[in-house]
Amino acid sequence: MNDAAIAISGLVQRRANFELGPIELVIPRGYVTAVVGPNGSGKSSLFRLLLDLAKPDKGRIELLGERVGSGEDTALKARIGYVPEQSIDIEDGLRGSQKADFVRQWYPNWDVNLYQELLRRFEVDPALKLGKMSKGMRRKFDLALAIAHQPELLLLDEPSSGLDPIAWKMMIEVLHRYMDRNGRTIVMASHIIDEVKRLADYIVFVVQGKVLGMYEKDALLDGWQALYVDSGGGAAMDWTRMPGFLSATVSRGTTYKVVTADAPEAERWLAAEEANVRLISKQKLELDEILLFHIEQARGVL
Repeated sequence: MNDAAIAISGLVQRRANFELGPIELVIPRGYVTAVVGPNGSGKSSLFRLLLDLAKPDKGRIELLGERVGSGEDTALKARIGYVPEQSIDIEDGLRGSQKADFVRQWYPNWDVNLYQELLRRFEVDPALKLGKMSKGMRRKFDLALAIAHQPELLLLDEPSSGLDPIAWKMMIEVLHRYMDRNGRTIVMASHIIDEVKRLADYIVFVVQGKVLGMYEKDALLDGWQALYVDSGGGAAMDWTRMPGFLSATVSRGTTYKVVTADAPEAERWLAAEEANVRLISKQKLELDEILLFHIEQARGVL
């Protein structure tokens, strides 16, 4: 698919105590997609599979129109930037400048001016050994390296880990600026809700190794709402008939709190009901509440 940055079909990876997949997923080019899920859900494993750092047991992965794991991939990886969740300990004895000198050899589009600008903005001293950098400084250095060759696809695994609030805001600005050029794509794994809300165009929920859904962010946040409905004290309502129904609980007296994943249709359904019901108020769910519903659904609680 020409408009897909990532296309995954029938992907399965089995380990002794964990199975990832089967996954069917298409991530579009030119947008920021956040992969969201609890720790241990398989987000980092998925990133390693995308980069051919681990092998699947089944399935097919394509990045930027090229199949992963089909042979020589130097040219493909030159089009990709990656910041892993954990820094590589074996590099601790290298100075930042030494790692940069090594890394730049593999990227024909390496922009030394952009690299130097990012170091200045992030206040990173490349003369320091990587092992002597704080966690936040190391994170900023890794991000500068990943962006310096101006990749088409940027993969970020928990990009803000270790960043203080000022550095976090700067990272958000840098990533917005990176996306100014058409055709660039970011896929990031994150558990920072505000980060996802400020950056993402699409959200993918991953729980227990399964992709539970991919949503356009604004449509997701507009659709998932808690509706407070006065049932009128009449016959009990069958709330399960409501479009997008997720749960219903008594809020107070004859008022119910009904959670739906399709608020516009749910409101139309309420208006068409012959029963004496009245919508009192509504409230959008926060992203962490939506994630919790997905987790409970995966665990069979809902």
